[in-house]
Amino acid sequence: MAQWLVKEEPDHYGYDQLERDRKTVWAGVRNPLAQKHLRSIRKGDRVFYYHTGTEKAVVAVAKAVSDAYPEPGDATGRWYAVDIAPDTKLPQPVTLAAIKADKAFASFPLVRMSRLSVMPVSDAEWKRIEKMAAM
Repeated sequence: MAQWLVKEEPDHYGYDQLERDRKTVWAGVRNPLAQKHLRSIRKGDRVFYYHTGTEKAVVAVAKAVSDAYPEPGDATGRWYAVDIAPDTKLPQPVTLAAIKADKAFASFPLVRMSRLSVMPVSDAEWKRIEKMAAM
């Protein structure tokens, strides 16, 4: 089982909306590297849900409920999507500022490539974010 982080504007599709919907198709990713990561997601993988914009924080844990599959409506066959469902809201959000201040995240893609919308999270990074969220 792998771990990932996905980013979204909270006023576009925040975690609270995902909780209400109980599942969504994660699509519309166009960055080639983010698409590569998205294609690697498998059913059962854990996913940190990150709010971009003014919030800039990891706010919850979601889970992949499907393997990546060709994005519906994409006639080119280039783009992939995955279904995700809510799991747990973090007791306290973990801000980008807190992550950047921690030397353990020096090579974390969220710190190095801030515009990337889908990225892997190592076991050590996952555990550290959980600890920072007081889980």
